Amino acid sequence: MPNFIAKIIIMPHKELLDPQGKTVAKNMGNVHIQGVTDVRIGKHIEMSITANTISDAEQIADQSCKKLLANLITETYSFKVEQA
Repeated sequence: MPNFIAKIIIMPHKELLDPQGKTVAKNMGNVHIQGVTDVRIGKHIEMSITANTISDAEQIADQSCKKLLANLITETYSFKVEQA
């Protein structure tokens, strides 16, 4: 059975306050980095999947995000599945 890699990005909804991102953006000047006006902090997840087809692997990645990896009330997710 083929192996696939799902690269998943989970981010807080744009409408929600991202306190961690705000703190990082606020402190950029303290480390002499100029021009940064906004920072959003999320999660990057790579998951190995064994499935018959890329479509099956995409379904597994999607269900993993919906049921476990992302909090759909406060976060959005996107993913890309590639053959390993």
